[in-house]
Amino acid sequence: MDALQTDTPPSQNGDAVAAVEPTPRLGPIEEPDSWWVWLAYKIAAWTEGTVITPMKVVQARLPESLRHAYETQKLEENLSLPPALRLFLKRHVAVLNGCAFCVDLAEADAEEHDVDIQKLRSVAEYADSGRFSAAERAALGYAEAVTEDVHVNDATFEALRDHFSEREIVEITWLCATENYWNRLTGPLNIGPDGLCSV
Repeated sequence: MDALQTDTPPSQNGDAVAAVEPTPRLGPIEEPDSWWVWLAYKIAAWTEGTVITPMKVVQARLPESLRHAYETQKLEENLSLPPALRLFLKRHVAVLNGCAFCVDLAEADAEEHDVDIQKLRSVAEYADSGRFSAAERAALGYAEAVTEDVHVNDATFEALRDHFSEREIVEITWLCATENYWNRLTGPLNIGPDGLCSV
């Protein structure tokens, strides 16, 4: 079992990632200099109830990245893939990369979209689990291959093609690439979970 793949979220259990709470390499900025980031803080606090740590660490220091983060989020929300599949893919990639913040975020999003949290937390066992459809297994296998090695073998790709349109394949690839991007942005800076998931 992967260190992050547990029955309770990393923010609430004793798994390896949660047990060793990372010390952030850069402290969160509570009062940003940029009026644009300050406004984003206010909007996030009002709409989401909190300002996530990556915004306080990354966007506060690189305000130009705020637009990219916003546009990426909006594009993801408009993908044709079902929310459950999107979250299965994101959480699986985050677990593979050891990104406790992104695991927490995926689980919080699952609560918001009424996605089965126990199924979400069992994605590491997708290959042998009857809980996942053949299409979900193909997508998760592809996500795993993309994350572990950028080059995907023909069998993995053909399994994906058996269940998804070309548009959906590109969406899955884009989603895996962006999740890997976010994981590699928060991981090196030791940004841990924010405790967003209440379950």
